[in-house]
Amino acid sequence: MPRYRPHVAARPSWRCRVCGAAWPCSPARLALLGEYRENRTGLLIYLATLLQEADGDLANQLGHDRLRDRFLTWARAR
Repeated sequence: MPRYRPHVAARPSWRCRVCGAAWPCSPARLALLGEYRENRTGLLIYLATLLQEADGDLANQLGHDRLRDRFLTWARAR
């Protein structure tokens, strides 16, 4: 049986160490939503902190608006 490997970011590329997709990838998003299911505000604070770190690494490549969408928009309450 395959062992679960958490989908975490490889820095400074901010690509998933497991699947290679732009992080947070779909499996990472699902895991984060589950982990923070009772604390959406905490999830957004955590992601905003990571956004600030990624901004230093990727701002020249992607721009702040695209990074904000990648890190925060999906996690807002619906």
